[in-house]
Amino acid sequence: MRILGLIPARGGSKGVPGKNIKLLGNKPLLAYTSEIALQSNYLVKTVLSSDDDKIIEVAKSLGVEIPFKRPSNLAEDSSPTLPVIKHVLDYYKAKGEFFDAVCLLQVTSPFRTLTFLDEALNKFINSDTDSLVSVQEVPHEYNPHWTFELNKQGNLKIATGETEIITRRQELPKAYHRDGSIYITKTAVIEKQNSLFGNSISYIESPKEFYVNIDTLKDWEKAELLLKNNI
Repeated sequence: MRILGLIPARGGSKGVPGKNIKLLGNKPLLAYTSEIALQSNYLVKTVLSSDDDKIIEVAKSLGVEIPFKRPSNLAEDSSPTLPVIKHVLDYYKAKGEFFDAVCLLQVTSPFRTLTFLDEALNKFINSDTDSLVSVQEVPHEYNPHWTFELNKQGNLKIATGETEIITRRQELPKAYHRDGSIYITKTAVIEKQNSLFGNSISYIESPKEFYVNIDTLKDWEKAELLLKNNI
């Protein structure tokens, strides 16, 4: 299976200004993701999609392929991810190069390991699902069976639609949330269903000890602490 590794890295970050190339430890944040992707046994190509000249220059120095500069209309704060992925696929399709799936690797999750990435890719290849996402288990207090939504009368209803709440923690089924570290999707699903997930989703659970998703300065401080502690 031909899987494309795609690293999206837009300029203009507001939560942590310049975070994609800001130094974390002794190297730019982008380096953590690109180094792992380039070593993967399953990615046939790893490319960067960016609108920012400085990010592009850093990516080049790291050995990542940059096929183009991302158009500004795909690099706004409100720009969704799917059009960015399709833009990359269309570029290579026009050159006669095709991929069976895309592995989206966000720079904001720097501490995934090569072993973890290749385990995810191997599981996807052997799972026969439309996609695979990395996840974290939801703490029991936030389990959807214990969370509520408002009904039309402004009163609480169980978010799962059940009429009786599960009273014992031990009876709660496990629940997971996507953590943003890895998304792998079949190209056909992206192009025909306009979806990053499709109809069947497999998963891999990220080790909690190295998980961080950098969106704010507080997240950055957490990453620095993890690095300091050799996590």
